[in-house]
Amino acid sequence: GFRGTAAERRTDAAIEKAGLRAVLGQTIETLSKGYKRRVSIAQAILHDPVVLIMDEPTDGLDPNQKHHVRGLIKVMAKDKAIIVSTHILEEVEAVCGRAVVIDKGRIVADGTAEDLMRRVPYHGAVAIRVTPERAQAVKQALAHFNSISRIETVGVANGQVQLRVLPKDGSSIAGEVTRTIHEKAIAIDEIYIERGKLDDVFRLITTSETGVGHA
Repeated sequence: GFRGTAAERRTDAAIEKAGLRAVLGQTIETLSKGYKRRVSIAQAILHDPVVLIMDEPTDGLDPNQKHHVRGLIKVMAKDKAIIVSTHILEEVEAVCGRAVVIDKGRIVADGTAEDLMRRVPYHGAVAIRVTPERAQAVKQALAHFNSISRIETVGVANGQVQLRVLPKDGSSIAGEVTRTIHEKAIAIDEIYIERGKLDDVFRLITTSETGVGHA
């Protein structure tokens, strides 16, 4: 491995983690935006901090650069506390073990990304795409389940109906919905479990007149 003073070893480790080896001979002004961001990260981790605060770490980066930075955050998070401030909510789901939503200076939600997404009314619902003539058959087949709150018609597009089967009290309904449709031999085009989106959670929490409180 690399031998040298402690400072040199830390510098070499920062270069390796930030992926800067290929551009070491270049001055910063000649680097792309992605590499400039990597230099900033290398500067921040040079002294191997126990706590690292990152503000919008992937803002403006292309998909490959985002993937690299998020991978680096995951690697570093194994032995240090990392606080990420971001408005890119997909980033929260990708790298964060805990999410805190702050609105007007108040903490209005605190939990894992999965905890927060459960707040969306359709989280855990089963979406079904089917032809119009079979939509009623699906509704009739599922009408008697106590675990189902209601069945909505979300919309009609390209000659197909999009149904949403909503669970009651957070029940897991995917298994029985799928099994029933199979037993009734109803031909459907698509079925999947819906997950809440953090964007929807954020809007739900921050646009509430009364506030929501902690998760």
